[in-house]
Amino acid sequence: MTSVSIRNLEIRYGQHAVIDKLDLDIRDGEFLVLLGPSGCGKSTLMNAVGGLTDASAGSIHFDGKDVTWADPKDRGIGMVFQSYALYPTMSVRRNMSYGLRIARVDRATIDRKIEWAAEVLQITHLLDRKPAALSGGQRQRVAIGRALVRDADIFLFDEPLSNLDAKLRAELRLEIKKLHKAIGSTMIYVTHDQIEALTLADRIAVMKDGVIQQLDTPLNVYNKPANAFVGGFLGSPAMNKVEGQFSTRDGTLTFETGGFALDMEAYPFEERVETGQKATLGLRPEHIVPADGTSRQLEGTLSLIEPMGSDILAWSDFGGISMAHRLSQEDSYTVGNPFAVNIDTRKASFFDQATGKRL
Repeated sequence: MTSVSIRNLEIRYGQHAVIDKLDLDIRDGEFLVLLGPSGCGKSTLMNAVGGLTDASAGSIHFDGKDVTWADPKDRGIGMVFQSYALYPTMSVRRNMSYGLRIARVDRATIDRKIEWAAEVLQITHLLDRKPAALSGGQRQRVAIGRALVRDADIFLFDEPLSNLDAKLRAELRLEIKKLHKAIGSTMIYVTHDQIEALTLADRIAVMKDGVIQQLDTPLNVYNKPANAFVGGFLGSPAMNKVEGQFSTRDGTLTFETGGFALDMEAYPFEERVETGQKATLGLRPEHIVPADGTSRQLEGTLSLIEPMGSDILAWSDFGGISMAHRLSQEDSYTVGNPFAVNIDTRKASFFDQATGKRL
């Protein structure tokens, strides 16, 4: 296992900073996911760790050893790309062993490593097939196996599941999670798919414009986003965002919007808020529930219903403000009917409108 320490890293193309003064520590044996929209710099950062992209400034260390300018072959990494990059004329066995054969590893060692990796990935029965005879998921397992046999200290995954259908993605997510548990190596995984990030990661680094916006556990990134960007990026459907401002009613802090007002007495603010301060309410759909008569009841109109299988996704209008929320399959609902909900403000997020930071 190997730790990674990145200090003040910059990667520039001309005047454009793809990575801007970035610091990051990755622990021994950690599964770290770099998550963000296209163009945020996550693949560039991973390529810098792998030695495929040169740094403009800063340093990269593996277990305290400076590898900023080391060749990729000298870094002890295994890399799995978005494309399978398999040799079509070679069998699975020869594809997986190619790097070892080039390095002149002895035949017995190669055979032992191939058998081990094939067993871990459940592709032993495929070793004599060629890539054309494999499904997309099987090809991706072969690509992972090719990296595994190199005894790498760090494994880099660059959106390895993006070319697969939904069912295969779910299956391979599970396989990758099992793989990490089995071998315990440090893994860095790049994706724009939040489900992959939330299910695989020990920690998630959410990136935007070459800067890490939040580095935390999946649970904290989802439930306590550091800013409005993180809150809006994670979640499907997206977090409801409603603009408003804080006021005081009868000595109680209240958040007022154009359509409704919420009592803030129970909300655990991390930053001091002032009366008149403008903020954005961030509320996950699962935190808006049908009313049961409590004091936070809001009246609205059910405007749209979308069956999702396990539950129902709905949109309701509250005084001109539309918000998504979830409903149980067990009850019946009619579009256009009045609809009342409860909002637990303790599970909400509030972001300063000026800075976007969590309050």
